[in-house]
Amino acid sequence: MPPKRSKTNPSKRSFQPLPSNTCWVENDAYDRRVWQHLRAEAPSLSELEQNGSMFLPHFASLLQDIFSLLFKYNVAFHDVNDVLPSALLNQTFLDGVRRGGQYEILREQTLLNEAHAGLSTLILGERLLGIIREQKLLSQRDLRDLWDIQQQEELVGRKMEEYENADTIPEDQLSDEGKKALKKAKEKMAGEVQGAEALLRHKAAQLKQDLKQIESQASKRLQAESIKVAQELEDASEEAETWGNAIGTGERSPPGQKLELGKRLAGNEKLKKLARMVGRMKLQSLALRKKVFERASEEVLEVEQGDSIHRLLPHELLSLHHPVLRKDFYRRFLDQELIQYSLRGVEEKGKGPMIVCLDGSSSMSGDKEIWSKAVALTLLDIARRQRRLFRSICFSSAETPLQVLDMNPRDRYQVESKTVMDLAEYFPGGGTDFQTPLDAALDCLRESRFKKGDIIFITDGECQVNKEWAEQFRKEKDKLGFSLFSVLIDVGPASLGTLQEFSDRITTIKQLTGEGAKEIFLDF
Repeated sequence: MPPKRSKTNPSKRSFQPLPSNTCWVENDAYDRRVWQHLRAEAPSLSELEQNGSMFLPHFASLLQDIFSLLFKYNVAFHDVNDVLPSALLNQTFLDGVRRGGQYEILREQTLLNEAHAGLSTLILGERLLGIIREQKLLSQRDLRDLWDIQQQEELVGRKMEEYENADTIPEDQLSDEGKKALKKAKEKMAGEVQGAEALLRHKAAQLKQDLKQIESQASKRLQAESIKVAQELEDASEEAETWGNAIGTGERSPPGQKLELGKRLAGNEKLKKLARMVGRMKLQSLALRKKVFERASEEVLEVEQGDSIHRLLPHELLSLHHPVLRKDFYRRFLDQELIQYSLRGVEEKGKGPMIVCLDGSSSMSGDKEIWSKAVALTLLDIARRQRRLFRSICFSSAETPLQVLDMNPRDRYQVESKTVMDLAEYFPGGGTDFQTPLDAALDCLRESRFKKGDIIFITDGECQVNKEWAEQFRKEKDKLGFSLFSVLIDVGPASLGTLQEFSDRITTIKQLTGEGAKEIFLDF
């Protein structure tokens, strides 16, 4: 007996659904997770995505495609029929990036490297957005056509959904007139779907012709931009490594933070010069401390992750005798994730918080700013190593709000890279007022967390204070029992007069090669 055929509606028309892809590069769950984590950790990527989406449909998908193009080991593209027509321009951009030898050069730095691939995506995305804004490849009419195609796609989707919903209405409960009316409505909807589809195909075909005309120009322009991105990425990577060595934060930075660091360092000569200066000062301070504490006693403080074999917990060493756990041991050793003891020496005990007042007035511009921030960041490194709280107060005129940053409030006194960059880049300029930041420092010392702290005041001394205020400040200093150490930035015009009214000790930048360095980097 032949099988029964299922009942179908012979009058029902079937329409090809629109593609669901807006990305051209095939990606799996891992690729999408890496990209989402990177976007969450890097505000610059999210900001670029929002700005670009105002000019170009599916700009977010374009950024994800660029990232996949640079990050993935095996890059495969969707068929043109599997991607929405409104994303055709993205294909032109991606083809332009891939052509030429610069793509392979760039991939050598970005392959399976989240931070490098993300930074390259950010830089290249900003260049593309600039090209779109300036209308160097696409005219205003071309961009309007892209948005029209996206709107037409949405219209086709709605018409198809209406047609499918109409087919779900049960005809058994309708009268003959109702059935005729429903059939007529379905035919009308089908005609609307066909018309919308035809218009979409026409607009998509016209867009393909328009894109062919700019294909050669876009390819040359994007190849040139890719070469610049490769060079910027290499420079940013070198500067980020220099910055990390000079100004360590005591933490592992996730890829998104590395991306932000590379973006802020790229082309910033002030930060490059500051990193070199801090590196030299840090080596000097470590050398002084090594001479004094090279035989200092140490004690077990806590448990941490690392790769120091001589400080491993016993159960970690047992893993070496197991055939399976041994491989996991080697992996965690390379990733510095073994469980070990953390030691604390005598030099990490008994010193209070640091409150650093940093002069950011106009007279501190240029080399003075570099020297002052180099001293501040070197002191921050010492505070982190000694597990001491560190608050920075950057000041200028009385009208300018203070920049107050708690640099290491986290567990184990780790420092966030973003906070360090905020301190390094901020320079308000303007006049100079000593009283406001010192009053803020007094308020800080009255807090329970900063009791028994001391103040470091870094300035060129170009300011005056009221005698009544100076007298009251000295009384408060005696009451709270703190010391005030002033560092005079004397690489240009400078004055000692005002600092002598409220400072316990004063050293100058020119003295940092001798006893002055010992006083500030060791004794304080």
